[in-house]
Amino acid sequence: MKESDLLAHIQKRSANLAAAFGQVVVGPGDDCAVIRTPRGDEILLTVDHLVEGRHFEPGTPIDLIARKAVARSVSDIAAMGGTPAWGLATGCLPRGYAHADELFEAMHKWANHWGCPLVGGDISTSSGPMVLTVTVGGTMVDGAIARASEEERELAAWPHEYPRLPIPRSGACPGDALLTTGVLGGSLGSGHHLRFEPRVHEARRLHMLAGRDLHAMIDISDGLGRDGARLARASGVVLEIDASRLPLREGVESWRHAVRDGEDYELLFLVAPSALGEVRRVDATRIGTARAAAVGEQPGAWVNDPDGGRHDVGNWGWDHE
Repeated sequence: MKESDLLAHIQKRSANLAAAFGQVVVGPGDDCAVIRTPRGDEILLTVDHLVEGRHFEPGTPIDLIARKAVARSVSDIAAMGGTPAWGLATGCLPRGYAHADELFEAMHKWANHWGCPLVGGDISTSSGPMVLTVTVGGTMVDGAIARASEEERELAAWPHEYPRLPIPRSGACPGDALLTTGVLGGSLGSGHHLRFEPRVHEARRLHMLAGRDLHAMIDISDGLGRDGARLARASGVVLEIDASRLPLREGVESWRHAVRDGEDYELLFLVAPSALGEVRRVDATRIGTARAAAVGEQPGAWVNDPDGGRHDVGNWGWDHE
């Protein structure tokens, strides 16, 4: 079974969790689960793993392995507009692995760097490749303002209501503008997938600048095409992407790589057109528009290329088999 099929099965199976369990606000099918505490606070929860030979190659510097292990989960917190708060880590290490102390010291360092100190975990060994799993919890209560820049403090004091709700994949509306942070494509060849900076800062600024006009968001891990389609399906819209607008990483020659390659960990988000003036203060590029699905048409993501071609890109990207 492909990963995408299994994820769809899990999401379908779990569709009634929020209705059946009052503390579950968002279950499987988004970047993070959202749990409501008895006091009414909302906690973000995400988990991701890193597999040797799949997400990094043998011989990768230990510091970069540790960095990516933590950063992948931090990126999920950013995709919901949240702030990382704590982490848990497990490691299944090859028998006889000689660098365990160095590896976990580096994971400790990077977790502290992103404000989610490792508060527990587990270690085991096996005859297989190294597998690291990192769970990160986050919050929408913006304790991060205490560590924010002066500009962010000013934004937080703006007269519009500052939303403290998670930004799901499911809130996009027809007519919304589609944007992405950063540049896309070539992440593996350039080494970006090991050194990317989770867009926590940018997500917080988008939250502050756009307010409730920030409708939906996802981080691009499996490719713009596949993740864009996930965003579209969750919101019930069609994304029309302009290939000529895609911001390409240096050395990436074709828009197709920007759509397929994955491991970019940029934010893909939709805002009301009225908010475009504000969100331009973030390093982001408008790449398309959301529209309503026509009668008989399924939600999804399409790319319109400079030669007049139109491409269904919902399956363009990474899928574990």
